[in-house]
Amino acid sequence: MPISTQGKGHAIAGRSWLALAMLPLALAGGAGQAQAQSHEMAIATLIPESMTNNSIYPALVHFKELVESRTDGDVVVTIFPGGQMGSEVETGSQVQSGGRALQSTVLTSGAMSSFYPEYQAVTAPFLFDNWRQAWAFFDGEWFADFMHGAIEQADMRYLGTFDDGGGFVAFTNNERLIKTVEDLEGLNIRTEENPAHVATMEALGASATPLPWGELITALETGLADGQFNAPVINTTFGLDEVTDYTTLTGHVYNSASWVVSESWFQELSEDYQRVITDAAREAVAMSHGASAMLATGSWQASCEKFSECYIMPIEERQRMSEAARPAWKSWIVDDFGLDAQLIDDLLAQVDSLRESLPQQAYQRYGQ
Repeated sequence: MPISTQGKGHAIAGRSWLALAMLPLALAGGAGQAQAQSHEMAIATLIPESMTNNSIYPALVHFKELVESRTDGDVVVTIFPGGQMGSEVETGSQVQSGGRALQSTVLTSGAMSSFYPEYQAVTAPFLFDNWRQAWAFFDGEWFADFMHGAIEQADMRYLGTFDDGGGFVAFTNNERLIKTVEDLEGLNIRTEENPAHVATMEALGASATPLPWGELITALETGLADGQFNAPVINTTFGLDEVTDYTTLTGHVYNSASWVVSESWFQELSEDYQRVITDAAREAVAMSHGASAMLATGSWQASCEKFSECYIMPIEERQRMSEAARPAWKSWIVDDFGLDAQLIDDLLAQVDSLRESLPQQAYQRYGQ
């Protein structure tokens, strides 16, 4: 797998080339366009307002510029970053209630699953080998059809998937460098309060201690937990190198964030404006993928400088870990969580198909 891992600037400096190109037209329209606006699209996210330390906020800014320019200001997009509109579940509930005050939000996997339980299927351990597989899956037709279920269950239309913190996670711990599945034996790993993660850790021979984020540092300092896993950007940003010594990039979990919009509000738009929004969202998501990978790669390089030792687990060992973890996770998600076994099989088959086809396509196009 690949190595994974301010506020506002000046009003002109922070704009894209597209906004600059549209500036004369905007000035010509003047206040008349502002008065003509007929649709408000407010988007909430927990991600901070920064154009440099994350990939989601810049993508939403680009989306705003595309939509407003392509609708001549008739759809006005406002971004509320940094949790200004409440928690993910709170913003999701506002979107679900018909989009009167808030039309769109970005939900990480746990919050998305609270509105659309089938989304838990994406928590499968070792689901992807690399970013290209993940992007092809989340941006593909199968997943788009799968996410249509959120319309009926939650009145939410899916616009796209962002990589949460770069997607792939890395272990950090105080005991030893994890190079094989056997190295996890006996370690006490803090997990999110997510039964899927608990089942995965226990299947790999570790003990799991589910704790909220706010208790993580104390648990590592006091020995309540030997280690934890998060995206490299989280591990470096929050100083986990100060309380743990070793880090291993395993990618056993791929963190994602779903971008949704109120279906009721969406259906009030003309078809032309619906097309503008869905097309602009595709470009914004594609833009965020590259930025996410860049930030994750930089964060992993920083991890190797800050932690005592770092290691990237090779694909062969990841396969061994997958063979140990996947059956336990599948048993949990089907027998305990209650998802349909055929749905899980179909999802895994789709990813396996991409695992085989993407390298072959690359060689056919560029290697022959």
